[in-house]
Amino acid sequence: MPTIDLTGKAAVVTGSGRGLGLAYAHALAAHGASVVVNDVDGDAAEQAVKSITEAGGTAVAEVVPVGGAEAADRLVGRAVEEFGRLDVLVTNAGILRDKVLWKMTDEDFDAVITTHLRGTFTCARAAAVRMREQGGGGTLVLVGSPAGQRGNFGQTNYSAAKAGIAAMARTWSMELARASITVNAIVPVAATAMTETIPALAPYTEALRNGQRLPDFLRKGEGFGTPEDCAALVPFLASDAARGITGQCIGIGGDKVALWSHPQEIRAVYADGGWTSDALADAWPTSVGAEPQTVGIPAPKIPEA
Repeated sequence: MPTIDLTGKAAVVTGSGRGLGLAYAHALAAHGASVVVNDVDGDAAEQAVKSITEAGGTAVAEVVPVGGAEAADRLVGRAVEEFGRLDVLVTNAGILRDKVLWKMTDEDFDAVITTHLRGTFTCARAAAVRMREQGGGGTLVLVGSPAGQRGNFGQTNYSAAKAGIAAMARTWSMELARASITVNAIVPVAATAMTETIPALAPYTEALRNGQRLPDFLRKGEGFGTPEDCAALVPFLASDAARGITGQCIGIGGDKVALWSHPQEIRAVYADGGWTSDALADAWPTSVGAEPQTVGIPAPKIPEA
């Protein structure tokens, strides 16, 4: 099997002080990339850099909240200043402000959209400008979520942002193809602070913290594991082995990797001359509406004791 070698490449990973972002940064560095670690928590960012360098990697910290263009320019500029170029961007930074629709405030909505959606846009734009100028292609890895693929109760803002990120990956893959810049969205599922609140998973995440291995029904059946289980996908997508992969939404977690489908029409029915409301009411139950699509992230299938 070929060895993934990212020696000489420079990467920026937003929100990489802990959790999934830290796992992505470690994986890139382990394969030879130099990494700009980004976080809003300066202590977490510095500790992440220390852990990477102690493992033999190369990393520096840039402490700034993503969202605006100035932060994006700082991150790209830091990579160029320290390493001379930018080859890989991973847009991982995110926050949660969960509430049901009728209780969600403008501030709750705007904060999540700013960090996830606008932050992905501004960082990707700055990275694309630099990658096109320096030539040689590049890699954008946008971090999505099952919530963006299927929706999730209480996550209007987060689901909307992650759905938008998947759409941006598809759009940018077309726009940046001539510059040999690949763009993909990854859909990780892992035991993090965001999943610890799921009651059915709580005993297993606690066991994981105590050093126990997750059972196969979670690692395989649910594709649920540790942040480190999701990390291998990022160096792969940044490597020459993945040069032909772009515009995709790729899920990973536990022992599972999967390709998500793009939204598409699944059935259709026709009426000569067009449709009336009454004709739709008659036809719907036995034609396009016979098998409605499900919504929401399926609940974990926990075996009975």
